[in-house]
Amino acid sequence: MPAPLTFPAAFSSPHQGIGVPLICAAERRSADVQIGTIPDSTADQMDQPNQQDFSTLSLRLRTAAFSVHVLTAMGGGIALIALLEAVREHWSAMFAWLGVALVIDALDGPLARRLDVARMQPNWSGEVLDLVVDFVTYVFVPAYAIAASGLLLPLAAPLLGAGIVVSGALYFADRRMKTDDNHFRGFPALWNAVAFYLFLLHLPAALSSLAVAVLIGLTFVPFNVVHPIRVVRLRRLTLSLIGVWAVLAILTLVQDFNVAAPVTAGLCAIAAYIVGSDAIIRLVRSFNA
Repeated sequence: MPAPLTFPAAFSSPHQGIGVPLICAAERRSADVQIGTIPDSTADQMDQPNQQDFSTLSLRLRTAAFSVHVLTAMGGGIALIALLEAVREHWSAMFAWLGVALVIDALDGPLARRLDVARMQPNWSGEVLDLVVDFVTYVFVPAYAIAASGLLLPLAAPLLGAGIVVSGALYFADRRMKTDDNHFRGFPALWNAVAFYLFLLHLPAALSSLAVAVLIGLTFVPFNVVHPIRVVRLRRLTLSLIGVWAVLAILTLVQDFNVAAPVTAGLCAIAAYIVGSDAIIRLVRSFNA
């Protein structure tokens, strides 16, 4: 039987020490090559439509959010149209345009919260934009109408008009203008409503002038006035009365302020509720305490 083939230790030892690592390394390189041949672009291609869908969706959301800012800013343009009507002494048309601005002001806030405008469009301040437009529609244009309508004493009209603008600007800059339960603090610079009632009641010039002066002073008095939408207490009653008020106001403008006494009485009663309901409720609670 032939003897088995053997190798010298000096020859075999190096192969045993080097050969195994070389084989393992070769196997690893082969495995790496095989793994590397699997295209990673396939996963990227699968993710690309999703990324495009997300980008398109994000663009639509940002566009929708910015459209709310455009809606709010349109109130400023409507205020200019109302001012032009006031200059022509088309008072009913002026109030009609201010009413459109009022509707926009009622809609843009809920839309902004629903579309998360503050997060989707962080470069635009909806709060500042709303205050600018509100100042024009609630204060500046009505101040012109009150001062130029002939409803006030001639000497007092320009001074009271300036007082309306100054007090209104200070009120809009006051960080305490709203209470924690969403009431307005002080007379809330609703000069469009004041102008409407001055045209409706057509009081003697001296009495109208006194009323305007008192309201300017009440801007800085810490009493509460109901916010028609945000105040939770008696919200259904408040919204119902606001709806009735809107119908009566439209009827008044259509008839150019020549309305029957019941319409005038209804409008005045609703105004009294908005201004005085919180004070009456607090007074009743103080007696029951």
